[in-house]
Amino acid sequence: MPYLRAVRRRRRSRLRTSVKLAVVCCTLLAFLAVGDRWAALYAENKAAEKVQQSLRLHARPEVHINGFPFLTQVARGRLDHVEAAVPDVPAGRVSVAQVRGDVRDVRIVGDLPSSVRGAVLGRMKGHVLLDFDDLDRELGTSQVTFTAGGRHTVRAAGELPVAGKEVKVRARAHLQRTGDHGVGTTVDDMRLVVPGLFSFTPGTGKDAGLRLSRPLAQRLRHDAAAARSLFGVRSVAERFGLTPERARKVRHSERELHRVTGAPKFVDRVMRLNMLDVVVEHPWLLKRIGVDPALVEALKRIEEPKLADKLALHVSLPKMPGDVRLRRISVAKEGIRAELTGVDIPFGSAAAKGEKAAARHAARRTAAGNG
Repeated sequence: MPYLRAVRRRRRSRLRTSVKLAVVCCTLLAFLAVGDRWAALYAENKAAEKVQQSLRLHARPEVHINGFPFLTQVARGRLDHVEAAVPDVPAGRVSVAQVRGDVRDVRIVGDLPSSVRGAVLGRMKGHVLLDFDDLDRELGTSQVTFTAGGRHTVRAAGELPVAGKEVKVRARAHLQRTGDHGVGTTVDDMRLVVPGLFSFTPGTGKDAGLRLSRPLAQRLRHDAAAARSLFGVRSVAERFGLTPERARKVRHSERELHRVTGAPKFVDRVMRLNMLDVVVEHPWLLKRIGVDPALVEALKRIEEPKLADKLALHVSLPKMPGDVRLRRISVAKEGIRAELTGVDIPFGSAAAKGEKAAARHAARRTAAGNG
């Protein structure tokens, strides 16, 4: 029995020792993990600071260093995987709402985590968002708003003072990349709308011309005098399929007039009429149907290229070090998106060294050319 009690005591002693060692090991690992995470957070903060300084940003970006343990990456002087989100990047007259990047193979310049002087981003992929709300706000002086119109199309809408009236401008802008760093649009399918009266499409295409709005077409249905004036123009009567004799009866007979204007498709047929050539030959008709002739003349004088320029959109990313390019531009509900790619992008002192080297290279080429 004394022997068994001694064995049990030795087993309990060994168990207590093992437990203590396990607790000590867990504590050390916890301290190492906390220390590793603290060092990573400190490095993230320093990296965000360098990016903000390099790009001259108003807001500090978010930087997340992935991978564990972090300190082994520090020892190698390279980070395997870094994620970054940069808000409000200046891009000319507007700001890019957000740039998100996924970076691989970051080479550190300096000593992590305390004295980071710069870095070289080996490979970067990400996306850029140009938010429609930001465009509407920052381009507010032009009174133009942008909305999605398709995968590569943006709808532009604004207002233009013409002959004392606020005329609504509608257009379709086709998206395209301008070089490797910019986004631009070419504008077509423009329409100028005078609410409640008519729409005017400049140009010479099949849709060009002046067409009455639905409220005005419906008013003609109930305004006998205006309807008689409309059918008093031979070309209009012919477009309704009326012979000269039938057109005369329509103008002089309440019953015949009501038969034509009361037809279910009368309003739609009036709206499809291109009235521009009609009003050129019969300017008096405008006043009879309730349209100011001076307004139409002012709209006809608007030059299509100048109007397109007012509705066009041109945005360029700020100058960045390294080979950074925009790819695959598309239109989403919230704004314009583009893929972003980059190779060997220097930041901080690495960028400064790159600029000096480029300047020296350019000076040598100039000297060689002069020689």
